[in-house]
Amino acid sequence: MSEKLDKTDLKILQILQENSKITNLELSKRIGLSPAPTLERVKKLEQSGVIESYHANVNSQAIGLNVKTFALVSLAWHKENALNNFLSKIRAIREITECYIITGEADFLIKIVTKDIPNYEKLLFKTLSQIEEIERLKTLMTLSTVKELKTLPFKYD
Repeated sequence: MSEKLDKTDLKILQILQENSKITNLELSKRIGLSPAPTLERVKKLEQSGVIESYHANVNSQAIGLNVKTFALVSLAWHKENALNNFLSKIRAIREITECYIITGEADFLIKIVTKDIPNYEKLLFKTLSQIEEIERLKTLMTLSTVKELKTLPFKYD
């Protein structure tokens, strides 16, 4: 975005991150503008790419997805086209919900969500272990979530 965000834009972003289902009328009341300019600002934030999309925050356990793991992945860089092949393969695995290139003891950090331990084990041994570009994989099993923010840590005031 080429234009600087003002305090009103930042307040809109804060409110929409907390509740994207808020009506334009309610949003306008909370930021102190009339509905038309409020809607115009939201559209501008969407068109400029500051707001990328809107999503429902689904409780994974409520729909039977009870196991969340993270895995550190080191690539076999000596394999031809290792990076692109690896990325192509993991993008096709729906249980891998996030993937980050990292520094440190591994090349990637992936987040995996499955129904239960047997399903995780099946994914690990039947799918992930078959990706020849993976040289080493270290699983980090989560026990519980103690903090999971849905708002970005930005100064909104």
